[in-house]
Amino acid sequence: MDLEKFVQYVHDENKVEPKDVMPDDYRKLLVRQISQHAHSEIVGMLPEANWVSRAPSLRRKMALLAKVQDEAGHGLYLYSATETLGNGTIRADRDATYDDMLEGKAKYSSIFNYPTLSWADIGAIGWLVDGAAIMNQVMLMGNSYGPYSRAMVKICKEESFHQRQGYEILMALCRGTKQQKEMAQASLNRFWWPALMMFGPNDDSSPNSKISMNYRVKRESNDSLRQRFIDVTVSQAEFLGLTMPDKDLKWNEERQHYDFGELPWDEFMEILKGNGPANKKRIETKRKAQRENSWVKDAAKAFADKQNEKVN
Repeated sequence: MDLEKFVQYVHDENKVEPKDVMPDDYRKLLVRQISQHAHSEIVGMLPEANWVSRAPSLRRKMALLAKVQDEAGHGLYLYSATETLGNGTIRADRDATYDDMLEGKAKYSSIFNYPTLSWADIGAIGWLVDGAAIMNQVMLMGNSYGPYSRAMVKICKEESFHQRQGYEILMALCRGTKQQKEMAQASLNRFWWPALMMFGPNDDSSPNSKISMNYRVKRESNDSLRQRFIDVTVSQAEFLGLTMPDKDLKWNEERQHYDFGELPWDEFMEILKGNGPANKKRIETKRKAQRENSWVKDAAKAFADKQNEKVN
């Protein structure tokens, strides 16, 4: 196909649909990005599910259960969007992409390789992690691939609820006892830098971003999204009465943005290599679930096959 015409087509804000002709590298890019997004939703259930049984009230338990269920649904939407990209040569079925994650061939968001040590961490995940996700995913609603773009509309609506839920948890803690506010501050200290690294490497160290932006899959650079997230989050922390854990953070009047300190990129790279605080635990949990619960999928498939036999 004519690559130049295809690039112009997506730059003219047209959507690419599953049956359209598309370059192989565009198809591969989407399989990698959408499936890894799906993996992040599924693995992202684990640090929060860890606190369902320990939520401080029935109301908190119900809200957290609903959120975990939402994340499962997001993963299913995204795996379904990925499957539309298979073409016989490039595999995009759910089993193949999920197995890639279990075997360490595919990544998921680095943020989920950190443990949740306190109830305040559930609030920080909602406020910071889901807040960063929204910043990135609102941009993805306008991406050039139709199924991915449409899936993001529903996902963003639900993530907005998750972000408000997390912020409300921290607001309650910050208005509580001295110990509760200290717990909220400790959680902000732990999750601030990992949340900033969710946007990915700096632009000059992210070759995939340039390709993705050329194909209009990504619409904004990592550094631009990270800066915007910092700018809106600082005032939210001030409202809570919390201190940002960055001694270099200050408003730059000339740029009309906050300046901030250097991110711990060595830590980020170690997590990508599988050496984070919870990498091995997250993957082993998913492998165990795959082993112990495969009978559910087998039973569902057997039932579907039997129903098809009756119809035919």
